[in-house]
Amino acid sequence: MNLESRSAAKTKSWTVSERMAAVRQKNTRPEIALATELAKLRRVMRRHDASLPGTPDIIFPRARLAVFVHGCFWHRHCGCRRATSPRSNAAFWAAKFQANVRRDDRKARKLRTVGWSVFVVWECQIEKDPSRQARRISAALRRRGAVHDKSARPTSRARA
Repeated sequence: MNLESRSAAKTKSWTVSERMAAVRQKNTRPEIALATELAKLRRVMRRHDASLPGTPDIIFPRARLAVFVHGCFWHRHCGCRRATSPRSNAAFWAAKFQANVRRDDRKARKLRTVGWSVFVVWECQIEKDPSRQARRISAALRRRGAVHDKSARPTSRARA
């Protein structure tokens, strides 16, 4: 390998490394878009509660509903065009993706064991229609009997 091709390989791997380092674990664009839509529906939520197994992206404590916002690529959304597999180093990526899916299943199982319901929303679903996904979550909250949103709170009365 000559000096020029080594330099190109180094630049390419550096670019890949930078790209991988830029992948966020929380406060991703889809997650923020969903939280914004849920706030518009006046839903009371918390984000990134580390006291729960798997640190869900969004939680509704009174309803005991945990929401995970999954990226289609990393979490292998079946049938999604974004769930592609890199051609180079295919064995590494297959093992990586399989470990991600197993970890997702483990997190959901642990949450269900302690009495939480788990709701998964995919990146492509949020990008297509974030308000629809927020309405789906809102409907799940209603089914769980969680009418505890900001709009359901009584207004303060004027003192006599």
